[in-house]
Amino acid sequence: MAQNEAVDVVLVGAGIMSATLAVLLKELDPAIKLEVVELMDSGAAESSNPWNNAGTGHAGLCELNYTPQAADGSIDIKKAVHINTQFEVSRQFWAYLSKKGALSSPRAFINPVPHLSYVEGEKGVDFLKKRFELLKQHHAFAEMEYTEDKSVMNEWMPLMMPGRPADQKIAATRVLKGTDVNFGALTNKLLKHLASAPDAQVKYCKRVTGLRRNGSGWTVSIKDVNSGSSREVNARFVFLGAGGAALPLLQQSGIEESKGFGGFPVSGQWLRCDNPEVVKKHQAKVYSQAAVGSPPMSVPHLDTRVVDGKTSLLFGPYAGFTTKFLKHGSFLDLPLSVRMGNLGPMLAVARDNMDLTKYLVSEVMQSMEQRLESLRRFYPEAKAEDWRLEVAGQRVQIIKKDPKKGGVLQFGTELVAAKDGTLAALLGASPGASVTVSIMLELIERCFPEQTKGAWAAKLKEIFPAREKVLAADAALYHKISVHNDEVLGLVESSPAQHYA
Repeated sequence: MAQNEAVDVVLVGAGIMSATLAVLLKELDPAIKLEVVELMDSGAAESSNPWNNAGTGHAGLCELNYTPQAADGSIDIKKAVHINTQFEVSRQFWAYLSKKGALSSPRAFINPVPHLSYVEGEKGVDFLKKRFELLKQHHAFAEMEYTEDKSVMNEWMPLMMPGRPADQKIAATRVLKGTDVNFGALTNKLLKHLASAPDAQVKYCKRVTGLRRNGSGWTVSIKDVNSGSSREVNARFVFLGAGGAALPLLQQSGIEESKGFGGFPVSGQWLRCDNPEVVKKHQAKVYSQAAVGSPPMSVPHLDTRVVDGKTSLLFGPYAGFTTKFLKHGSFLDLPLSVRMGNLGPMLAVARDNMDLTKYLVSEVMQSMEQRLESLRRFYPEAKAEDWRLEVAGQRVQIIKKDPKKGGVLQFGTELVAAKDGTLAALLGASPGASVTVSIMLELIERCFPEQTKGAWAAKLKEIFPAREKVLAADAALYHKISVHNDEVLGLVESSPAQHYA
């Protein structure tokens, strides 16, 4: 057999995570040799595809589940602030790349869209008002507005107001400088830039079939899905950024840190509207509260989406259940992921989450009329003929060992890295894409500690003038960096609606 090829880094999956990490590593060390391998025939075909995620550019401005309310009525804003500063770190990277010409015409992937929160009923209004008063005190949310005035709401969200009961108690907050991000377009721009660099390859229609340790790193077995031919590549570092497929590959690696992890796949669906008459009346992303007893992933929102220059509306998500780990995956993904090490946590989660399972099954069984009923809570005059069902991407929520419960279901993103720093995997879901850069910086700090403190330190400082903690604490610096990012990314406008004209 021919000698194995050798590279510094193999990245599995050509989504936003791998694309970001590969470009970042190449900026920090232009001589690094890396290869991205992707099962599909293009980049961003799974979770990074614009129709497979909400594209909210999660900045904590409108998502009410990032400011949880405790039993005593107190509201914790820490997570909202953290996600906001993480998104600002992502924007720093995009602005840096745009400035050096690596990401041409940023408006092809990021557009200004106001972010609104909307609530109903006495309890909802009290919560929103309290949340607003707390967030407003932090410089990251200084521009947030609050209203209970229906004539103001009519200006903010004209599609949502007609047809409501006159005595309905409602309230809303608005931040004009929210964004809509097409993570598919961004991913493909990053991959294109990467492929133009020396010693960087992006290979499609390739399946990773094996992962085993060798002396200095890993031997990765790669099969061409079209020709059936196989090859082996030796890599000093492997990143598993393959969405739902990252868990089976992590298990295959056999690293100690992978033990006990399981996956709970959740599918999603949206209602989508492309009717220009309807679309032009709603220029916002409006998030509300999940129904009592529903999981956080079911938070309903009515979103403006700008994809490939066209504007549409998305409403949802409607959850669903399938045993696939990827939209293009196999129904055997879930059963084949069960191991002795994670069987206990998975059974504990099944026992403790019967309500969630029932909820997912009931969502799958919904008729179109039932889905439209949920939409009419937001948009009372919605007509069935304007909306169609769109299948969203698969999310694999993390199941982890827990000393008390045996196992817990975790909503969020988790970075799992080998102790020796030669392999890392990303598991989980939202707010994933929006905070990719922060997660990849954490990965670099954990897996390349010497370079981060040494040879790469100056370049990191150049790309990221301020990281999350500094942005959260220093109002003047936050403002300066945010304004700079807005200008470079072409987000500064005289009117938030101008780009729809």
